[in-house]
This record gives sequence, C-alpha cells and structure tokens, in this order.
Amino acid sequence: MSKQLIPLWLQWTFVSMFSWGIWAVLSKLPGDAITAGQSQALSTLGMLPMLFLWKRAAFRGASTRGLLLALAGGIVSCLGNVAYYDALARGGKVATVVSLTALYPLVTILLAILVLRERLNRVQTAGMVLSFVAIWLFNIQNDGGLWSATVVYALLPIVLWGLSGFLQKVATNHLSADTAAVIYLASFVPVGIYLALREPWPDAIPASVSVAVLAMGFFLAFGNFAMLAAFARGGKAAVIVPLGSLYPVVAVPVAVLVLRESVGLREIVGIVIALASVAALSWETSLGKQSPPPGN
Repeated sequence: MSKQLIPLWLQWTFVSMFSWGIWAVLSKLPGDAITAGQSQALSTLGMLPMLFLWKRAAFRGASTRGLLLALAGGIVSCLGNVAYYDALARGGKVATVVSLTALYPLVTILLAILVLRERLNRVQTAGMVLSFVAIWLFNIQNDGGLWSATVVYALLPIVLWGLSGFLQKVATNHLSADTAAVIYLASFVPVGIYLALREPWPDAIPASVSVAVLAMGFFLAFGNFAMLAAFARGGKAAVIVPLGSLYPVVAVPVAVLVLRESVGLREIVGIVIALASVAALSWETSLGKQSPPPGN
C-alpha cells in the first residue's frame, strides 16, 4: 500500500485552520442587526451538534481542579468572543482585527512565564518583538492619535483569549484533551443562556443573519474538533498548533475578495508581521503542551 502524500493529522490541521478562518469572516456579517452578546448566544446553538462528536471524554474520576479550569477557560473564551464580535461591529476590518487578535498566544506565554515560571525560547522571543511591531503598525494614526480604535477594541479579546489559553493549558495537565474540550465547549451553553436573557432582542432578525451566526458557532466548534482529530492521528503539537493559529491566512484573503475590504500597504505589512508573530509565539519547545486557540 502506498504511503499517503499528506498525512491525516496534517489534513485535519488544515481543516481546523480553514474552519476558524471561515468563522472569523462570518463574524463580520451580523453587523448591527444584533448585539455582540446576542451573536455569542445565538452562535451557541450552532455549536451543539459538535458536542455529540466527543464520545471519548472520561468524567469518572476526573480531576475536579481540571474540570473547573476547563470550565473557566470556556467562560473566559466566550467573553473574548463577545469582545471580538463587538470590535467587528464597531467597523473594524476583518483583515486587521483577525490578524491583531490572533496575537493572543503572547498573553498565554507571558502568564506561563509569570505564574508557572516557564522560560521563553528564542523563537518565542522573536515572536514577542514582532507582535509589538505589528501592533505599532496597526496603531499608526493619520491624525496623530495615540491609540487607534482598532487596537483598543482588539486588546480585550487578545487578553481574554490569552487567559483562556492559559487556563486550558493548565487544565490539560489534569484532564485528557477530549474531556477538557467537552467541558470547554459545554461552558458556552450557560453563558449563551445568560447573554440571551440579558437584553431585549429585536422584533425580527434577518434570516441571513441567523444563518450566519449559527454557522459561526458550528465552524468555531468544528475547528476545535479538527484539531483534536489531528492530535489523535499522531501529529505533534509543536507543528499542529502554529498551523492552526494561522487561520488569518484564510480569513484575510476572503475578507479582501468577498467582503471587498481595502487593505493599504501599511496594513499588509502589519498583517504579515502579525502572522509571523503568531507562528513564532505558538512554536513551543520549552512550554510543553500547546495552548489551544481561543474561541478561537
């Protein structure tokens, strides 16, 4: 039997990258038809089918600490999603917001250094420097302002997703990846219910918006499933996670070609540097297990 040209773990990694890229673009479509919180609540319905795909989760005898950490990681990730949707609803370009928020591994790594006393490797150090360069490029204002609105609104999801990644990283020290993933996604349900009841809904939601938001939830959850499938088929975390974190490679071209977003030279350079930073920050050699993408 001939050897596969592309290993199964790599195929699943590409599926994960594609799924998250589609999710990132779909997040722009609701616009101001519903609020960011309502987008998160409604998208939870699109995630529900994926919860039934994990049948290998082991809850009997599972670490209580690990379960609580995975639960907290999911809740924080939900809040990061809301902040991300809000940044797009305020008029942020998908190409720039996606590339900026994909820098969340910077926060995860910094927390690992400060809390777990882990060390930064050379590649991650270079990635940290590149991340600040990218933020500076996105932050340059023609009118001389100190902070651009895009950077300000992108900071919250970066921090929340980074914290979520750290919590999930610690959780997987006590739980299997399958169990942690189920708890992580299941936590979206109570948060979604709370967000749904928190504020009045519009009298009518366009069908196109409803479909887009449900698809957002599905592609977000399917990306998580695809990454677990890649791990289960023998792929190395040091390769899978950096590739999965590069979902802006899918989202940015789609935003430019389909949403007709205009991207200037400075933004192009910033996007390229941000993507390089994401790959470098995710390339762990001394931190052990990789932090899962948020929400992302």
